[in-house]
Amino acid sequence: MPDSRLAALPDNSGPEANRFAELEMLVLVAERGSLSAAARQLGISPSAVSKTMSRLEARLGVQLLQRSTRRMQLTPEGSQLYERGKRVLADLDELEACVAVRSAPRGLVRINTSSSTGKMLLVPLVPQLLAAHPGLSLEISLSDQIVDLVEAGIDIAIRWGQLPPSDMVARLLGHTRQVILASPAYLERMGRPLHPTDLARHVRLGWSYQRAIPHWPFLVDGQRVAVEIGEVVRVNDGDVMRELALAGAGLARLSLYHAWEDLQAGRLVPVLEDFNTGDLEPIHAVYLGKPDRLPPRTRAVLDFLQAHVDLRHAQRLPAPH
Repeated sequence: MPDSRLAALPDNSGPEANRFAELEMLVLVAERGSLSAAARQLGISPSAVSKTMSRLEARLGVQLLQRSTRRMQLTPEGSQLYERGKRVLADLDELEACVAVRSAPRGLVRINTSSSTGKMLLVPLVPQLLAAHPGLSLEISLSDQIVDLVEAGIDIAIRWGQLPPSDMVARLLGHTRQVILASPAYLERMGRPLHPTDLARHVRLGWSYQRAIPHWPFLVDGQRVAVEIGEVVRVNDGDVMRELALAGAGLARLSLYHAWEDLQAGRLVPVLEDFNTGDLEPIHAVYLGKPDRLPPRTRAVLDFLQAHVDLRHAQRLPAPH
């Protein structure tokens, strides 16, 4: 959201109110969840935000926000204005970008992804992204829980695995293969599993995600079979899963992308590769809205990620250590 129209709105705007600034402020209040959070982002007082919202309600003759000491939420009329207002503001941004002498993308882009993906995939690209688009600013939130893009005010989320049906639009960034692995110390202590049936005597590390599958897939005699994991330890953080495997806590099923350097250095060892299905897990950048109506700032980040995320090496094991 551009700041210029908001910054141009003084606390004591008269009858000739800056309608776009009022609309942008409503959108910001709705996405940040409170008047004070919106005020902090704008660098103005909460009373100035409250005054602007009250003036907008008075001009329209309807209540847009339901305020209490503990929370703020939109009324049905406020929700309608928020949803349509976002589209109006996006169209205005697009129009200004098309006719501007310098139409470089500008503004804040909020990105959400898992902790491990943020550290390994996104963070290394940030310097190059900002160099390519100096008018952009980024807000990166890391969470291994699936967040609601609208509720969290997220522009782009990077997600692994098959996507469930939703209103989101997805851009494919690449694929990575899954592998079951363990530390050399664990295998020395517990022995190497030679067949999926051997898993019963091993410590298995699993996921506590809501969408996590409770089994590991294998190919046995040409037939695809699913072996129940029966996890001894469950986690919801990719970095923690990797650290548990490195510490010798048990067998883990991780993507080659996340485990590549450990496999290359011999800190982790693949097991049961003769039974690996070879399934490739997709990685997408997802967003809400129509592809042809994205703000330039969001489109610039999506285009950059699609051009610079390289996962080709993550589809095969590194050379033996």
